[in-house]
Amino acid sequence: MPRPMLFPGLRLPVIAAPMFIVSGPELVIAQVRSGIIGSCPALNARPASQLDEWLHQIREATTDCAAPFAVNLIVHRTNTRMEEDLAVCAKHQVPLVITSLGAREDVNAAVHGWGGKVFHDVIDDRFAHKAIEKG
Repeated sequence: MPRPMLFPGLRLPVIAAPMFIVSGPELVIAQVRSGIIGSCPALNARPASQLDEWLHQIREATTDCAAPFAVNLIVHRTNTRMEEDLAVCAKHQVPLVITSLGAREDVNAAVHGWGGKVFHDVIDDRFAHKAIEKG
């Protein structure tokens, strides 16, 4: 039996990398409009309050697009903005959250709670298994 598509209507099964410093709302919008999943790291928005503005801009510019957008959250304990950035993602119901530098059950539950998906950025099998254990 074929597996269901996570994002029906996606033209290509491609996620644009959330590139530190480089990825911002204009690039994400262009990626989504071209039919792929556009993404940016939450930490690229500086100051932190700018993330809310970026997600509003992305959402407004891509409402007619089939491809979703994603936000990369650094979930390591050293990221002092993680909770604040997650709350902004919840406000905008970001369709896909890509977590890096760890996997957290509370983040997974929050994203799933608003109907979003969570992908984990992992470096090897050991970290992939840890991510699976955390949902």
